[in-house]
Amino acid sequence: MFNPLGLLTADAATAAIGAGTAFPLAGGPVAFSTVETLNPEKSGITSAYAPAADLPDAVSVLGAARGPFAGLDMSRPVVMGVVNVTPDSFSDGGDFFDAERAIDQALRLADEGAAIIDIGGESTRPGADPMPVAAEIARVLPVVEAAVAQGITVSVDTRRSAVMRVAIDAGARIINDITALTDDPEAAGAIAASDASVVLMHMQGTPETMQFAPTYRLASFDIFEWLGARVDACVAAGIPRARIAVDPGIGFGKNDDHNMEILQRAGAFHGTRCAVAIGVSRKSFIGRIAGVENPKDRLPGTLAATMLALSRGVQIHRVHDVAAAVQAIAIWNASTSTGGNQ
Repeated sequence: MFNPLGLLTADAATAAIGAGTAFPLAGGPVAFSTVETLNPEKSGITSAYAPAADLPDAVSVLGAARGPFAGLDMSRPVVMGVVNVTPDSFSDGGDFFDAERAIDQALRLADEGAAIIDIGGESTRPGADPMPVAAEIARVLPVVEAAVAQGITVSVDTRRSAVMRVAIDAGARIINDITALTDDPEAAGAIAASDASVVLMHMQGTPETMQFAPTYRLASFDIFEWLGARVDACVAAGIPRARIAVDPGIGFGKNDDHNMEILQRAGAFHGTRCAVAIGVSRKSFIGRIAGVENPKDRLPGTLAATMLALSRGVQIHRVHDVAAAVQAIAIWNASTSTGGNQ
């Protein structure tokens, strides 16, 4: 696994790229000049560091520009706004359980600048129980139809192939699956038979068990290997790589140390040669680290974690508070443009 370091933006990046000592990360505004190479050994995961210019294989994997994902430009970060049509999600359970309120929220988040609206009908909070497929469809379908009718790029957060098919038929362009198409044996076929894109997320265990003492050799490394294998399996099943994004699954079968280590090495996931998505919004690790119990009071921590992900070139940011995230990303974009450090 290659982890990009020596990260540069704006004029510093332009100068280093011109000198051949740094390279654009996934074709975006961040450049990298150093690479950490991680390898598994009997003693654990070992690290070695070298100038990026000395590692052409790493540059080839990490530096290749990403094409559009679901029709969206990946050369700059985009916001995915969350609408949970559930009574029990950890951060906003019940707020938008009524279809009309959920539709209003979807339209409001789009107006605030969300490039994608992610609609979910099943809570996947720690300890959550599965729900019937028909009930999940009944929750999400009216919201999907209303958002699509307004020209919004819609994502549906589901692990069930039946829900995927209904959502795609209704115009959803993205399926966001917390199980990376492993929960339902028909899921990969449902995506392959369509034009939809998919976000493959990593989760250790299930929502019912995922926070029972999760363990890794090194979280970023193990998750990178697992997601890489899932990307390969999906490509073999007929889903083009350009229609796949990966998400390391912050908070899904990870403790606080795992989450922070993943954020520090988030740039390594560009090595899958897919767009990278990440969701830190209102997560419980922010509450524990910052001492904030109410998820809705975790916006400052959410923005700080988002800035970490932005600095590692992550393209898709899944958030609840769209207006704040769009504003923060606008400032980050301005700071990373040529001349932005003057």
